[in-house]
Amino acid sequence: MIHKLLQILTPVLQTLLKRYLRKPRPYSYKDLDIIVNPGVFYPRFVFSTKILLEFLDEKDLTGKKFLELGAGSGIISLLAAGKGASVTASDINPVAVENIKQNAILNHLELNVIESNLFRNIADKNFDMIVIAPPYYPKAPGNFSEMAWFCGKDFEYFTNLFPQLSEHITPFTEIIMILS
Repeated sequence: MIHKLLQILTPVLQTLLKRYLRKPRPYSYKDLDIIVNPGVFYPRFVFSTKILLEFLDEKDLTGKKFLELGAGSGIISLLAAGKGASVTASDINPVAVENIKQNAILNHLELNVIESNLFRNIADKNFDMIVIAPPYYPKAPGNFSEMAWFCGKDFEYFTNLFPQLSEHITPFTEIIMILS
């Protein structure tokens, strides 16, 4: 019964969500107010972003070298910058990269923002903290927006991530990854 209901409702909800996300939408966490542009991962309807924000809000990030891979709108990176971290925010999606820059200006925070497929364009080799909220659905993404959700039909995102990750850490690097 529930399975049948989900089969019926899922396409309707997906259509409504796509329509809703056709224009810029606000998102807030405490004193951070951002705009999420169309084509950029919108955190309101998922728990992972809020869990990461709450987790990082409790950490002392003063003076830490912080990297967020797949930063989307930049809300997590902005929180880290506001807590005194030296932040690099990266995303493969050029629309997201511009959105992060806009949100940094909106919140009067400084970030280093890089368009990069994982670590490809990240020259710095040592970070104190690396935060990743990776895509996890096993399907080949068809465009940049879908890369926020789909990790490749054979989980290529992860098979590419882990060998690169080892090149950018020290024995003291904290790696925080959330999978929902």
